[in-house]
Amino acid sequence: MIISKNKFVAVEYDLYVGEEGEDRILMESATRERPLQFIYGSGSMIEAFEEHIAKLRQGDKFEFSLNPEKAYGEYVDDHVVELPKTIFEVDGKFDAEYVKEGATLPMRNSDGGMFNGSVLEVKEDVVVMDFNHPLAGETLHFKGEVLDVHNPTEEEIDAINKSLSGGCGCGCGCDDGCDSDDCECGCDCK
Repeated sequence: MIISKNKFVAVEYDLYVGEEGEDRILMESATRERPLQFIYGSGSMIEAFEEHIAKLRQGDKFEFSLNPEKAYGEYVDDHVVELPKTIFEVDGKFDAEYVKEGATLPMRNSDGGMFNGSVLEVKEDVVVMDFNHPLAGETLHFKGEVLDVHNPTEEEIDAINKSLSGGCGCGCGCDDGCDSDDCECGCDCK
């Protein structure tokens, strides 16, 4: 079976950024034991990633690069903003344990949309946040193998939909996402 619209796909891969050769940095890996799993054409993956693996079969290997335009876009300086520390208060106190340099925080805009921001700096009255994707401005280099392609089961569709809507995606069955404070599933995805 070939990779095509609405097929369940599992791949292992290494994702590198940087220039050719020794300067490349390994950013993430999906392994045989913990592959990337998705429904092809569902909008959950970078479109250009899907284009490069289209029509591959189980066992096929792939290697390709995506420039920033085809991946997460260019880095935009205007996406770095200063927010008042008061919006990070819990019960009238600034949450310095949670809001610290290097932390990635879930945020909500005025329209109710969810997105993540990275804390660059905590100043006296403001928190400097970067709302660029962490890989914005980077050329992505993928190298991997297709592990599985098949018609998805209802359980696979449900598990993938759950991971896209806030679950952790590890298959632990957590209903409210493993990044919530009251998660007790014990899967270590936090």
